[in-house]
Amino acid sequence: MKIHISILFIFFFILGRSQTPDQKDTFVKDNFTKKEFYIPMRDGVKLFTAIYVPKDISNKNKYPFLMQRTCYSIAPYGENEYRSKLGPNQYLMKDKYIFVFQDVRGRYMSEGTFTNMTPQVDRKTKKDVDESTDTYDTIEWLLKNVKDNNGKAGQYGTSYPGFYTAVGILAQHPALVASSPQAPISDFWNDDFLHNGRFMLGYFRTFPVFGIQKTKPENKAWYMDTFVKQTSEDGLKFYRDMGTLKDGYEKYYKNNFFMTEIMNHPNYDEFWQKRSLLPHLKNVNHAVMTVGGWFDAEDLSGPLNIYKTIEKTSPKAKNTIVMGPFSHGAWAQEQGKHFHNQIYFGDSIATYYQKNIETKFFSHYLKGNTKEDAGLPEALMYDTGSKEWREFASYPPKNAQKVNFYLADGTLKNASGQGFSDYYSDPNNPVLSSDNLKDFNGFTPKNYMSEDQRFAVGRPDVLTFTTDVLTEDMSFAGEIMAKLNIASSSTDADFAVKLIDVYPEDFKPKEKKDGVIYPNYHQMVRSEIMPARFRNSREKGEALVPNQKTAVNFRLQDVMHTFKKGHKIQIQISSTWWPLFAINPQKFMENPNFATKADYTKAFIKVYNDSSIEAEVLK
Repeated sequence: MKIHISILFIFFFILGRSQTPDQKDTFVKDNFTKKEFYIPMRDGVKLFTAIYVPKDISNKNKYPFLMQRTCYSIAPYGENEYRSKLGPNQYLMKDKYIFVFQDVRGRYMSEGTFTNMTPQVDRKTKKDVDESTDTYDTIEWLLKNVKDNNGKAGQYGTSYPGFYTAVGILAQHPALVASSPQAPISDFWNDDFLHNGRFMLGYFRTFPVFGIQKTKPENKAWYMDTFVKQTSEDGLKFYRDMGTLKDGYEKYYKNNFFMTEIMNHPNYDEFWQKRSLLPHLKNVNHAVMTVGGWFDAEDLSGPLNIYKTIEKTSPKAKNTIVMGPFSHGAWAQEQGKHFHNQIYFGDSIATYYQKNIETKFFSHYLKGNTKEDAGLPEALMYDTGSKEWREFASYPPKNAQKVNFYLADGTLKNASGQGFSDYYSDPNNPVLSSDNLKDFNGFTPKNYMSEDQRFAVGRPDVLTFTTDVLTEDMSFAGEIMAKLNIASSSTDADFAVKLIDVYPEDFKPKEKKDGVIYPNYHQMVRSEIMPARFRNSREKGEALVPNQKTAVNFRLQDVMHTFKKGHKIQIQISSTWWPLFAINPQKFMENPNFATKADYTKAFIKVYNDSSIEAEVLK
C-alpha cells in the first residue's frame, strides 16, 4: 500500500519520533534495564507498561518516576528492544529517571476499549474508571513494585499524550508532584477536529488513527490499510473530487466510529460537554507547566485554557505556561535555525526551552525540594513579532489594555462609524485556505498558521481592513475578540477572521528561504472561524433572520506579537475557508454536517462599520 510520505512523516512524529532503536546510539541500553508489565487497574483491566530503570539505582541512589501515557504506541515491544531516546529531551535522559511508558486503554498491547477524550466519571464503585483513575492506579503500582524509587512521580506528554497528562493531574496522587501537559486537548469543541463546532476538514486523513477499535493485542498499527490514498500531487484535487463532507464520510468513513460521532453531534451537546476537561480542573495542588506553540494548528487553545483554568481554580498550584514560536510539538526537536513555514524566529530555540525550562522544571520538583518554587517565570511567552522570549508575572499581562480596532471602509479605525462593507459568498466557489496545493495532501495542517495571505487579497468574497503604516511598535499580548455586527441574505453563515502582519515593501529578513518574496509579506498571526448558528448558544443552533443586523462575537485565541514600526495590521474576513474547514451550506440545517450540494445557498453578507476586533495591547 502506498501512503503519501508527508502523512507517514507526521504520523511517526506524533508517535514519539524515536520508537525504534538507533544502532549507533547505545546510551539507553548501556544505562537502563527495560522491563515490561501488565499493570492491573481497579476494574481488572490491565495496561501494558514499559519501565526503563537506571542500572545504577540502589538504596543509596534512588530515582523518581517520569511517565508518559499514550494512545500512539510505546514501541519497540519486547524487553530486549530498547528505545534510542527516553523522556521529553536528551538532558533529562542523561540525568536519568525511572522512565515509564504506558499504552492507554484499548490501544496497542493494553486491554480495554478505547474512547476519544475519555470523559471523567463520578467514582461511586471500583468499576467507575477514567484516565485519571488509571493514572492513579499506575503510580500506586509503580511505587510498590519498582525498588529504590524516591517516592516522587512526574508526567509529560505532547498532543494526545498531553491530554493524558492533563487529565492525569486529576488523579491527585500524593506522589505526583510535577505534570507537564504539552499541546494538550482541553475541549474537543475547539481543538483539533472542531473550531467553535466547525469541522476541520484538513484533518480528514487522520480518522483511521482514532476511529477503528482493535480486536486483539497489537504491537503494530492495525488501521494502516484504511488510510485514504493520495490521488494527485495536487492535494486540492482530492477535496474537489470528494464533494461535500457528507459525501466524504459516506465514501471513506461510514464504519469509523469517531467520524460517525462527529457527524451525528453537530451541537455542543452532552457528548461533547462530558469530553471537556476544563470543568474538572479544580484544587490542583502540585506543579504544572503547560507548554504550547503559537503556530500549533492542532492544539493551540488547549494549553492556554488549561493554564488559565488552573490559575482561576487552584491557588495552591505552582502554575506555569510556556508558549514558543512552534508548530505542533516542535519544541521536542532542535532544528538549528528555527523557521515556521517561511518565517525565521531565531537559532536553537528548542534547545533553549529543553535545557533551561523543561529540564529545570522536572529536575527541581522530582529531585529537589518539592515545596519550594522552581524559580521559573509564571509565563514565558515568545513574541512572534519582535522574535524574543518575554517573561510575565501573570498572563494575560496586567499592563495590557483592551483596544478596539473598528472595521470600516477597508481600514482599521479607532472609532465606530456608520455604513457597512459587503461581499457575495458562494459555497460552490469557496475561498481557499492556502495556495500551497501540496500541503492539502498532509496528515494534519501546519504551515497555514503563519502563511502569506496575499493570495486572498482582492477576492470579492474577502473583506480586507488595514491600518496605515505603524509609526511605533504595538504589542498584542493576550486574548483577541472578534465583535462582528453582520447581516446575511441567507439563514446561516460562517465567519473566518484572520489577523495579519503586513511587512514593509523593502523588508529584508535576517534568514530567508529561497524563492520567497518577503517584501509586503502578509503573515498570518492568528485566525479563527465561527458559525453564526452558535452566536447565542453552543448547545443549540439558531438560524439567522435574513437581512437583519445581528451580533456574532467570538474569540480568536491569544497572541504574543509585536507589530513593528513600519508594518501594518490587517484583518481579513470571509465566510468560506476551504478545504481547511468544511463548508457551511449557508442554509440553516439542524445538522449541517449532512448538507448536500443542493443545500448550498449563495448569500450577500454585510459587515457593519461598528464591528471591531478587540485586542489586549501592552502599554
